[in-house]
Amino acid sequence: MACRKYGVDLVASGEAAYPPRLATIDDAPPLLGVRGALDTLARPMIAIVGSRNASGAGLKFAGQLARDLGEAGFVVISGLARGIDQAAHRATVTSGTVAVLAGGHDKIYPPEHEDMLAALLARGAAISEMPLGHVPRARDFPRRNRLISGASLGVVIVEAAHRSGSLITARMAAEQGREVFAVPGSPIDPRAAGTNDLIKQGATLVTEAADIVNAVTPIMERPVMFDAREDDEPLDFATDASDRARIIGLLGPSPISLDDLIRMSDASPAVVRAVLLELELAGKLERHGGGLVSMI
Repeated sequence: MACRKYGVDLVASGEAAYPPRLATIDDAPPLLGVRGALDTLARPMIAIVGSRNASGAGLKFAGQLARDLGEAGFVVISGLARGIDQAAHRATVTSGTVAVLAGGHDKIYPPEHEDMLAALLARGAAISEMPLGHVPRARDFPRRNRLISGASLGVVIVEAAHRSGSLITARMAAEQGREVFAVPGSPIDPRAAGTNDLIKQGATLVTEAADIVNAVTPIMERPVMFDAREDDEPLDFATDASDRARIIGLLGPSPISLDDLIRMSDASPAVVRAVLLELELAGKLERHGGGLVSMI
C-alpha cells in the first residue's frame, strides 16, 4: 500500500526491469524500489559524480558532458547530490537520467532536490535499496555509491578533493571492473586534487564525451555475463582464463601502458582493469605515472 502511494515498483534481481550490469556485482541488492520509466534501466549507463562544492567551470563541464552523452544514447546515472550530481541530472532530464537514492523514496536527500527528482521521472528513474521511511545516514552513501558504479559501464569523476566520496565511487568502480574516467583540473585547486591523482594512477583522462564513448563501445559489444548457480544468484563479470593469462604474459618489470595492454591482449578495458586490480591487491603490480604499470 505504501509503495503504491509513492508510485514505487519493487523489482527483484533477475527480472527484466532490474539494471543488467548492477545484477553482476557480488553484493547486488536482491530487491530495488524503482520509480519512473522502468525501461530507462535497461539502457547503457554512464555515471557522472563529483564535488558537492563544485566550481563554476566544473558544473558547466559536467552539464555539457552529460548532455553530450545523452545525445549519444547513454543514460546518465548519479546520486542526486548537490554540485556535480545535480548538474549531470539537470542536463539529462529530457534524454534520460537515473538517480540513486541513499534513503527511502519518501526521504529524499537533499530535500531541495525533490522537484528535480520529480521532473526527471518522466523519462528517467530513481532507484533505492532502502525501505520507505529510511532516513539516509552517513554510512548509507558509500552503499549508494556502489550501486551508481555497479549499474554503469564506467564512472566519470569531474571534481574530487582528496578523501572525497567520489573517490570511493572510483575505487568501487575499479573493483567492479568498470571503466574509471577523470576530468583534469588545475593543480592549485584542491577540488581537482583527487581527479588529477586518479589520472596519475591510470584513470582515463576525459576532455570530451568522445573519450568515454570510444572507451566503452567495445564493452557494449560484449554481452553481460553471468555464471549459472542453483539459486540463480548473479555473479560479477567472469574473467576468461585465456584473457587473464594473455594479460599477465604481457606484463614484466618494464612499465607498459594500459592502452597497450588492451590493444595487445585483445581483451576489453574492463577485463584488463579487473586483472590489474587482482594483481595489485596481491602485491604483484606496481603503478607508475602516466597510466603505466609493471610487475613487481
